[in-house]
Amino acid sequence: MSLSDRLTHDLQQAMKAKDQLRMDVIRMIKAAIQRREIELKRDLDDAEMSRVMTNLIKQRRESVEQFEKARREDLAAKERQEISIIEGYLPQALSSDQLTQLVETVIREFGSPTMKDMGAVMKAVMAQLGGRPADGKVVSDLVRSKLV
Repeated sequence: MSLSDRLTHDLQQAMKAKDQLRMDVIRMIKAAIQRREIELKRDLDDAEMSRVMTNLIKQRRESVEQFEKARREDLAAKERQEISIIEGYLPQALSSDQLTQLVETVIREFGSPTMKDMGAVMKAVMAQLGGRPADGKVVSDLVRSKLV
């Protein structure tokens, strides 16, 4: 079952169960995917849909930080629930050890890159992830620590 079909099926199930939060989150995901499809003027594959959802998670995490600074724990909790629902549609994230191995492999392929090559190394690492979720800042910090 494709990710799009799964979202549609889960939306129907949430409507039957009258699960308002899940309905809202799935509709938000579908709207974000549809906006991206309109921008690109083509249908997205599952990896591209995963990237859209990763961006949604990043936005939610930033919102959680802002709500916590404003001492609005109720809103922060709602955002955390949304994050957990979205994460349910993403492929399993790499562990830190697997991510480290991936970065080291890409760096070996480049020969002996320096900090000047960081952009190219980052691009190669992100391409190797193949739609699996990974925080860009974590990957960037890891690449920076491994480069000479």
